[in-house]
Amino acid sequence: MRRVLAAPAVALAVCTLAAGCTVANTAHGGYDPDTLRIVISQEPPTLEPCESSLTSTGIVVRSNITEPLIERDPDTGDLQPLLSTAWRQTAPDQWTFDIRRGVTFSDGAPFTAKDAAFSIDRAVNSDLQCNVDGYVFGDDKLVVAAPDENTVTIATPKPDPILPLRISFVEIVPFNTSTTEKVREPIGTGPYAIADWEYGQKLLLTRNDRYWGAKPAFARAEYQWRSEGSVRAAMITNDEADIATSLGPEDGAGDRGVPFQNNETTALRMQATEAPLNDIRVRQAINYSVNRTGIVKALFRGLGEPASQLIPSGVVGYNDHLPLWPHDLDKAKTLIAEAKADGVPVDRQIRLIGRTAQFPKISETIEVLQSEFAEIGLNVKIEMMDTAGQLQYQLRPFPADTGPYLLMIMHGNQAGDAAFTLDQYMLSQGPQSAYGTPEFDAKIRAAEALTGQDRQDAFAKLFAEEPQQIMQFAYIAHMKGILGKSPRVDYTPNSATGDEMRLSEMTPASADRTDRS
Repeated sequence: MRRVLAAPAVALAVCTLAAGCTVANTAHGGYDPDTLRIVISQEPPTLEPCESSLTSTGIVVRSNITEPLIERDPDTGDLQPLLSTAWRQTAPDQWTFDIRRGVTFSDGAPFTAKDAAFSIDRAVNSDLQCNVDGYVFGDDKLVVAAPDENTVTIATPKPDPILPLRISFVEIVPFNTSTTEKVREPIGTGPYAIADWEYGQKLLLTRNDRYWGAKPAFARAEYQWRSEGSVRAAMITNDEADIATSLGPEDGAGDRGVPFQNNETTALRMQATEAPLNDIRVRQAINYSVNRTGIVKALFRGLGEPASQLIPSGVVGYNDHLPLWPHDLDKAKTLIAEAKADGVPVDRQIRLIGRTAQFPKISETIEVLQSEFAEIGLNVKIEMMDTAGQLQYQLRPFPADTGPYLLMIMHGNQAGDAAFTLDQYMLSQGPQSAYGTPEFDAKIRAAEALTGQDRQDAFAKLFAEEPQQIMQFAYIAHMKGILGKSPRVDYTPNSATGDEMRLSEMTPASADRTDRS
């Protein structure tokens, strides 16, 4: 259970003991006013750009240290030029991108089409097993070329109407970056560069004076990490941090906590190839036992919405006619009894795996779920893991001989199109999928080839069919976030803030915000 630190003095003491937080005193409170102080829930496992679709990595690296060719506006969904100034479809299976001139990497090397082509090839076609490859491109390989210094062409195995959207997930690195090993500290073209990373302590970024765009307002950004939301909130209220992520309503940020709609959906993924989870009646019973409305109301304090699918409204493919799975413990018990009578080993221990600090009240949510599953007759054991440990069970290839397990996931569709969700989580061999069928795979592929209203309708139909034909998930909630923000900083969080928090959008409260030129 999360321990709430009610007294500011206690919070200060914990923060100081945890690892050298600056304590506010006089003048500027003992801090450098030109340094943006950010506290996040966990240390990034890596800053490898091709892993930037992982929330814990992307929140630091994306559009801060590295940049993509194209940037998606999180409010409108429109694609905007960044390191590419224009793009067009030059053949049914080919797109051409114009490369911005006059850009340099933070180490002074010039950026050209060669770097862009290399970065795409490295992220998608290499053996690095980049998360962005599976999440965004699936099994498709691209043919990437740089016919001159200012042009990149990308050919796809079949026509891809949303290739520019996919390319917006590829962060650009220099062409001499390793293709045999992932890099922990990348070089990029972004407004900031890595100055120092004291592993386990803090990460310092410094303004990239070679940056091609508008100079960001803060000269430095310092990241620290605290797993306790109440400690992160205390750092905001005690003027020890300017931005605090992943806060819960009970953490005590007060009027410095800014609610916002993020794009995350929480769900349990069921390892449906392992008994007793390989029996659909057991998976149905799990769905009947989850009290989604109660969890949102009691644990999330209304900061969320019970979920009936893996994407929130606003994403292409969202089905607004899909009802919530009902909470019916009697029905769940009946299904378990029927399965047991047919010889299904419902008494076999099932692991319930959660990630520490994955979202506010994660521990309490896991405990409530375990209690509900026990009530219907299942034998469930909780296992809380750190990010690295949990990702072994979330991403293929999964560990061998795991036994049956339920995995808490939190999926953010940053792209605004259901193809990314379906490819990743619902194809039978999707990088974060544990179960599927060839027939359902074929329906996904057919829907992805469509455009416009046909695409919307086909995706919405798939989300209605998945619980009937596959039932790999027990959906829980579309989440809302709380961002802790100091009065000295102007910043408005948006739906992408949980995955991509752009430092260049943060300004001192007395300064006017400027746009990139």
